[in-house]
Amino acid sequence: MLRYMLSRFATFLPTFIGVTLISFAFIRVLPGDPIIVMAGERGMTQERYDELVTQFGFDRPILSQYWDYLTGVLQGDLGNSYVTKRPVWDEFFALFPATLELSICAMIFAVALGLPAGVIAAMNRGKFFDRTLMSTALVGYSMPIFWWALLLIIVFSGNLGWTPVSGRIDLLYYFPDTTGFMLIDSLLSGQDGAFTSAVRHLILPTIVLGTIPLAVIARQTRSAMLEVLGEDYIRTARAKGLPPGRINGMHALRNALIPVITVIGLSVGTLLAGAILTETIFSWPGIGKWMVDSIFRRDYPVVQGGLLLIAVMVMVVNLTVDLLYGLINPKIRKR
Repeated sequence: MLRYMLSRFATFLPTFIGVTLISFAFIRVLPGDPIIVMAGERGMTQERYDELVTQFGFDRPILSQYWDYLTGVLQGDLGNSYVTKRPVWDEFFALFPATLELSICAMIFAVALGLPAGVIAAMNRGKFFDRTLMSTALVGYSMPIFWWALLLIIVFSGNLGWTPVSGRIDLLYYFPDTTGFMLIDSLLSGQDGAFTSAVRHLILPTIVLGTIPLAVIARQTRSAMLEVLGEDYIRTARAKGLPPGRINGMHALRNALIPVITVIGLSVGTLLAGAILTETIFSWPGIGKWMVDSIFRRDYPVVQGGLLLIAVMVMVVNLTVDLLYGLINPKIRKR
């Protein structure tokens, strides 16, 4: 087990360095001059432009800029935003609870519907339920997030008026940001209707963000269940006369969950990537919208730091899933 853990940890540092390189290069290949974006085209003299170029170190060789960035990252310094002048760390963790709340709700939505759908499809292989559920999952996986979000907004917010279009809560409610999680803070506030408003604002973003993970989990659960249901010990359990519910729940599903857990862990990257579009469309004040706004403003430290922190979170989750997978399945530890 120790050898397996060390082999997984050994891949972390090279991946981390690669992410810093990609995040550093990504914003610089985009068209647009950050100095012009920050200061504005009007009233920009050549002297002021040269002063800002020197101030932000853009006159130095690109390798020197990257080395300074990498050194700062290894020391825990992601720099300050060019626009707000605040540390990137502070801005990230101020907005991260909103994204985390949305991602958790989306994952709960995906798992709560995806697991039963996969099990039902596997138990009815080739029948109506199987074909319907898997066809629906395929459509959900293939549907572009922005189109799906706009469609739901038109139907449920525009035509029916059931859900709000954007934001996290109605503007008439105001209370301290104690935890950063709107559902919890609205409950703690004790204001009538605050929690209901927070839930209504969360419904559509949760559905949009959780649709693709739901489809992936459903299809993986079906595949894993079909594989397990064909094993010898399942046939033995049936021959012994065990109830179908116990066979499918205690024996089949328990062993089928091993690859499903891996897929759930890998879906974290999908959630964070999807959160960028979802938060932008619904004006959800999280790190996704923060990143998009920073790209348009050519705010180098924010884009670099945001990409790096998101990548590190995905890496940590994948590493944790790998270690849990090794604990669950002894065969993996021996590879």
